[in-house]
Amino acid sequence: MDDIFIIIPTLNPNVEILTPFLKNLKKEFKNILVYDDGCRDEYDDYFKKIAKDDITVLHHYINLGKGRAMKDAFNYLLENYPNLKGVVTADSDGQHSVKDIKKVAEEVLQYPDSLIMGCRNFAKKGVPARNRFGNKTTRGVMKAFIGVSVSDTQTGLRGLPKEVMLKFMTTAGDRFEYETNQLIDTTSKEVPIREIEIETIYVNGNTESHFNPLKDSLAIYKLFFKYILSSVSSFVIDILLYALFIKILPWHNIEIASLSLSIILATLFARVLSSIYNFTINARMVFKNKNKSSLIKYFILVIIQMFVSAIGVDLLAHAFGIADSKTVPIKFIVDAIIFLINFVIQREFIFVGEKKHEK
Repeated sequence: MDDIFIIIPTLNPNVEILTPFLKNLKKEFKNILVYDDGCRDEYDDYFKKIAKDDITVLHHYINLGKGRAMKDAFNYLLENYPNLKGVVTADSDGQHSVKDIKKVAEEVLQYPDSLIMGCRNFAKKGVPARNRFGNKTTRGVMKAFIGVSVSDTQTGLRGLPKEVMLKFMTTAGDRFEYETNQLIDTTSKEVPIREIEIETIYVNGNTESHFNPLKDSLAIYKLFFKYILSSVSSFVIDILLYALFIKILPWHNIEIASLSLSIILATLFARVLSSIYNFTINARMVFKNKNKSSLIKYFILVIIQMFVSAIGVDLLAHAFGIADSKTVPIKFIVDAIIFLINFVIQREFIFVGEKKHEK
């Protein structure tokens, strides 16, 4: 496979594991790139040695992170290998067999528009508890917040055709969160995901891994925290603005089509202002999708929700005989329900492109 490169980011690797792995890999692949992500000085001679075996070795003077190493490797290959068809990324800790790497590489050639995921079966025996728990948690959060369903969110064995590499060059993240952000970006960048099952291999209980469960998980979940913060703050702003407008607007006894004018206008003013805030935050900080289509769909959604909120508040206020000026608690309940529905709609239809996922 002369038009496929195998990329192996590494930090202070176990050479007793990496050496035979590279030897076996050379039997199947001509093009191998090892990225020294700030390894200790004692590894200098080792990298010089493998470079003599026609393995491309790139260096970070200091540790900048797996994500940065991957993007820098993409950039190097795209600049220097115009006939490149794609890459396969693999870990240096012995988790990926050459057979599985070859399977992923074949999928890259067959599906040039897709992200190929080499996924482990976590139901099998021998999987360390922290890996099983970490994957299960991240998989659930990814499905709930982003709508992307992947059986192995943290796999380092991935195939990226050339066009997919280009799309992920601008994906955020310099460390382990970069691989999670790739999955998130498949929605807005319209990259289908294809899964293939691979062997579940853990060498020495996975002690060679540099993944820090606490530190790196916090970095991965940062985006989800951003969404929660943006959504909850928008909800609070909307309620506070409604409470303000319902107090100061004078038309409590005027009705239009049996709906209170003050409730309609208070809902309208509050929702317009809170929606501008919400769209700006979500488009820039969370979903990173600011195209015209998203803007149009978002404000159609806002208009629909605005009417649903106003009608719901008005109906409940009339049903329980509550004065317009005292409808803030009702507004809170109605909009809390709308908030949950809105979350799913934004995730599935507003800030995404066409989502595809195949196995």
